[in-house]
Amino acid sequence: MELKDVSRARRTSDLVVLEGFHAIKHAIRFGGELLGAWTADPDEVESLRERFAPDLPEIPAEVVDLEALQDVVPRAQIVAVARRPPQPDPDTVLAGPGHVVLLEDPRHLGNLGAVIRVAAAAGAAGVMTTGRQNPWHPDALRGSAGLHFALPVHHLRAPRTGGRELIALDPSGEPLAPGQLPAAAVLAFGTERDGLSAGLLAQAQRRIALPMSPGVSSLNLATAVAATLYTLKLAP
Repeated sequence: MELKDVSRARRTSDLVVLEGFHAIKHAIRFGGELLGAWTADPDEVESLRERFAPDLPEIPAEVVDLEALQDVVPRAQIVAVARRPPQPDPDTVLAGPGHVVLLEDPRHLGNLGAVIRVAAAAGAAGVMTTGRQNPWHPDALRGSAGLHFALPVHHLRAPRTGGRELIALDPSGEPLAPGQLPAAAVLAFGTERDGLSAGLLAQAQRRIALPMSPGVSSLNLATAVAATLYTLKLAP
């Protein structure tokens, strides 16, 4: 594979484009298969590896001209193409342990990626999305810093729970009380502007709310997911 193939890889469903050192680091760490990597500054990439990922071997990146690299990805000092990892299907994820994050029709790919990053850090069982956005879009991969490789990420036609309790994050809900929640639920989050749809709220067995100071009406999506997951993770 050559640098010129990166644009085609963005449109190929079984490939992913990784922009920047941290995305590539996480892909390798969690078993990703790199098909090619390119950089204009191999010394800087090696310095980053020594500082942030000494557990990994040297990244085999082809050295290319800076202008050619920036034509492909203006923001990163290294870019790579990897094979999209095989993952357990949604029903298998829902049958296992841990909380599953469900995003109903997320709008902003960067926020979607940030949710995946938080979910991986907090030990969630997986992230599932509905709606128009593809959670494996390169902008979401950039937002996750490559942590799509750390947990299952699925795009669903419609929400599913696999028999788990569906818990809706909604301002009208009861204040979040970790000890009252099951150990393996589906935690549903809506958009920052509109929240969850009436249909999904009607399906939920319970509604919970994150406490906020008076006058504050909403949180960034990734922040809301982080606050919820870490409240549950750190509960006694």
